[in-house]
Amino acid sequence: MKGVIFDLDGVLCFTDKFHFMAWKTIADNLSIPFDEKVNNRLRGIGRMESLDIILSYGKKQNLSEANKKELASIKNDIYRKLLENLKPEDASEGAFELLKELREKGIKTAIGSSSRNAKFILNQIGLTEYFDTIVDGYDIKNTKPDPEVFLIAAERLNLNAEDCIVLEDAPSGIQAANEGKFTSVSIGNAVPSGLATYHINNLKDLLLIIED
Repeated sequence: MKGVIFDLDGVLCFTDKFHFMAWKTIADNLSIPFDEKVNNRLRGIGRMESLDIILSYGKKQNLSEANKKELASIKNDIYRKLLENLKPEDASEGAFELLKELREKGIKTAIGSSSRNAKFILNQIGLTEYFDTIVDGYDIKNTKPDPEVFLIAAERLNLNAEDCIVLEDAPSGIQAANEGKFTSVSIGNAVPSGLATYHINNLKDLLLIIED
């Protein structure tokens, strides 16, 4: 393997609690039931798709596009404010060590995230310098399970998909990696899906796959 493309949230850090708090504020204001089960359905997909899922629980899908965009913007404002609490200590266990070792081995690294807050999050947790390129929600037209975000990342690394590992914690992300002909590695919530080529229990185990 010549490159590793990382999903961000759920892999290198965890901001689920902030997403949950922000979306719950929106849902509560609309009198729509919202809990962890609903929140888990939003993993790995974009903001507008997430809003549509929430609105479906309240049978409010007929809101105008203008209203939807306003709600999504309010959610992001709440979420961004909460992200200001992130610190380097909030990076996933072993993240710094893994990224340093990949750099020492000459393996290129990229972020492939649907989030438009990816760069802000990476700056907050101190990981920006470890990546050769960052592809986020501003760079793509199609969210996962479309492979676009990973294909752009590979192109920017000047690598073929077959030369790259994609590390993901969401089944939709694993589907995207497989569709793009990447070697898919699951961690966390993506492991039970059984969709990935490999699965790992912690970040350091990724090195075992690279060295295999």
